[in-house]
Amino acid sequence: MFGKIKENLNNIQDQTKEYVENSLEYYKLWVFKLITRSASSLLKVALMGMFLVMVLVFLSIAGALAIGYALDNFVYGFLIVGGIYLVLSIVVYNLKNRIEVPIIRLFSDIFYNDDED
Repeated sequence: MFGKIKENLNNIQDQTKEYVENSLEYYKLWVFKLITRSASSLLKVALMGMFLVMVLVFLSIAGALAIGYALDNFVYGFLIVGGIYLVLSIVVYNLKNRIEVPIIRLFSDIFYNDDED
């Protein structure tokens, strides 16, 4: 009888050890997936941001030159474009809370949504 109890305890111990090892492997894979998704998203955002900034710079220069030609003074063209960016910066700063919450929701959906597995 004690032999059977000892055998059952050893069996339980082996199963518990196997469960812990499997759980550890699962969480390692989950963390790897999360890190990979995060790095991929970060790289995409960085590349898109870089290209959009380049487009914005060239469009800004073109706009400033166009305004400068229209006013016969390039300085005024660049000042007007700079003023537009200043006004946009103030508007975005005042709306930062309205912008921040949807971004947090979007990223939490991306990182914690396991439907695409």
